[in-house]
Amino acid sequence: MPFLKLSTNVAIDQSQSEPLLSGLSQLLAKETGKPERYVMVELAGGKAMMFGGSNQPLAYLECKSIGLSATQAKSLSASISKLLTGILPLTPERIYIEFSNCPAEFWGWNGSTFG
Repeated sequence: MPFLKLSTNVAIDQSQSEPLLSGLSQLLAKETGKPERYVMVELAGGKAMMFGGSNQPLAYLECKSIGLSATQAKSLSASISKLLTGILPLTPERIYIEFSNCPAEFWGWNGSTFG
């Protein structure tokens, strides 16, 4: 049920996409306490994006999960930023992350919902 979508203006090649997908998936499972088999990660690199009037490397992420707490969001922000800056030419101040706590009854899977 946790979902993380990364959009960036940085081109992502195969040598970067595998560690990003795997690292973000494992990180999200660990930090939310959810089994990784429910975690979904999407990468979209090389997008036309601008932040603060500049097209310098940037990233925007959407992180959604059932039962996501403010404490988890704060921890995830630090962990995600650390992982991204270790793989891509990004700095933490050029990374925005939107966190959403989705009610179980509004999260569908396997022909039903979790609520």
